[in-house]
Amino acid sequence: MSSGKRPEWAPQDCDGKGFASLVVDGVEGGHDGMPGASSKPAAAPVVRRKNLRVQDFVQGVLAQDRTVLGRAITLVESNVPAHMERAQRMLKELIPHTGNSVRVGITGVPGAGKSTFIEALGSLLCDRGHKVAVLAVDPSSSLTRGSILGDKTRMQNLSRNKNAFIRPSPSSGVLGGVTRKSRETMLICEAAGFDVILVETVGVGQSETEVRSMVDFFLLVLIAGAGDELQGMKKGIMELADAILINKADGDNKQRAEMARSEFERIIHYLLPATEGWTTQALTASSLTGDKIPDVWQTVEDFKANTMASGVFQRRRNAQTVRWVHSMVDDYLRTAFYGNPTVKAMIPGIESDVVEGNLSPTQAVQKLVQEYENHRKANS
Repeated sequence: MSSGKRPEWAPQDCDGKGFASLVVDGVEGGHDGMPGASSKPAAAPVVRRKNLRVQDFVQGVLAQDRTVLGRAITLVESNVPAHMERAQRMLKELIPHTGNSVRVGITGVPGAGKSTFIEALGSLLCDRGHKVAVLAVDPSSSLTRGSILGDKTRMQNLSRNKNAFIRPSPSSGVLGGVTRKSRETMLICEAAGFDVILVETVGVGQSETEVRSMVDFFLLVLIAGAGDELQGMKKGIMELADAILINKADGDNKQRAEMARSEFERIIHYLLPATEGWTTQALTASSLTGDKIPDVWQTVEDFKANTMASGVFQRRRNAQTVRWVHSMVDDYLRTAFYGNPTVKAMIPGIESDVVEGNLSPTQAVQKLVQEYENHRKANS
């Protein structure tokens, strides 16, 4: 049970309420989902203090200090303005050390075995000498704003690998939160030397578009033998995918998986390609036995080689960065508008007037915006 004390990694001026995720007591390895020891000795040990300086964060991340890495991610997840300012100063120092990874988004229907697949793929890559960071985009409870941290328990073997790092990335119930916090977490992991970033999304709709906007390669994981192969999937999600994987292709299900793969190959021809110059692939694999998992990674490597040679890879990253800027502007303006005290006080009455027919939706918007502008000018 929790003692109620502030976690050791928390900045001194934080009461815990400003963070998007909280430590779950009793989970080995702390909030980052990994044992505290680094895979190799840090070149320049960081002084252990509760309130690290920006330079301490930068130094620790670049030295691949797992404890500091976890604390740096916690800092960017904070919604406290003072923490956000420190996080941005830290990121400014780290950005020159980012971008040297391949970013893979993974989505799929519930029960498709995404976590088992990620563990199988991640373990393969670690064995090959890669450093793998797994970011699990996990919508937070609307009540507690905390993450269940479920992926740490589902990927036990991978979490013990010295070349892997697993981090749930709670959204705090806001998709914009996914965009900012997951992107910044990804940058920190890249600065720490992780050359493969796997971003898992829950597969429930709009979050796929958000994850697609921050990765290079997008994989859709499905299963065969579950009735309608397209159940729960929208055509729009399929059009985001650079590859479709029929998972659990083993035992009695192997033949059904191959039939499903052939069916998806036919469907792919009628869809717009997700990436210019690349034909979406349909694959099968077994996360349980490891069969054809290397083929999946070879597809990712082929994709990277193809798109880097054509220039599409860098153009996509540039476009994603610009989109990120506009997304954060939208988030800022929305927060400023709905956080305005005058607007907050008016909204219940405005909503009632719209429902009762006393105001049209357009008139309601005009009235709210006008009062917002009046309040802003009066306090400028």
